[in-house]
Amino acid sequence: MNAEPTATDPALCDLSRRFVRVLQRRDNGLVEFEFSIGWSELVVELLLPQSAFEAFCEAQQVRWLDDSAAH
Repeated sequence: MNAEPTATDPALCDLSRRFVRVLQRRDNGLVEFEFSIGWSELVVELLLPQSAFEAFCEAQQVRWLDDSAAH
């Protein structure tokens, strides 16, 4: 069961929570991923080189939504 707040409940939105789901690691070294703040369901898709992706995740203190592709 998913204990994360849903996008339909604005009272439970915690803007300090950051989420990442890796979609693909490309042959050219770019990591394609979804990033969200507050609600894990509302995402933006981003592309970053691997080293920038790692720095981004550390700076944002993300919670991983896709354990199989994390790190």
